[in-house]
Amino acid sequence: MKKKASRSRPRRQTTGRFDRFARQSARWTGSSCAFFIAVLVVAIWIVTGPLFHFSDTWQLVINTGTTIVTFLMVFLIQSTQNRDSEAVHLKLDELLRATDGAHTALLDIEELSEEQLDEIKRCYTSLARKAIAEVRNGKSDLGTPDVKRRPETPKR
Repeated sequence: MKKKASRSRPRRQTTGRFDRFARQSARWTGSSCAFFIAVLVVAIWIVTGPLFHFSDTWQLVINTGTTIVTFLMVFLIQSTQNRDSEAVHLKLDELLRATDGAHTALLDIEELSEEQLDEIKRCYTSLARKAIAEVRNGKSDLGTPDVKRRPETPKR
């Protein structure tokens, strides 16, 4: 399946290497092993406090280290979030494309302006209100009747 040109430009090979690095790094840093290593580093830092008389330098070490790690992690997290978001959009686009009666004009909805999105939202809000009113009046909000649940049988 081809990507739509409006969503993003084709990825270059260097971007592919960064994407692989970002995914692997995010996977590793999200693991329990990485968490326990971070806890161990903090524990070592705390234990060394009395050795360094809880000095400003001692505090600066942990502050600098956590700031650097946080700064780098922001970019890794954003990269993986962008990739995940794009994948979800493509999956939803495929569902819209493959569903009879779906409005395929919504395939590129994330590229619309705020005003255009608000206009579409008002249309769907109106449809939702009508459907809620019909449900409250005992009608179905679907084109088919409601599925009747079978009564649960007691377990023996």
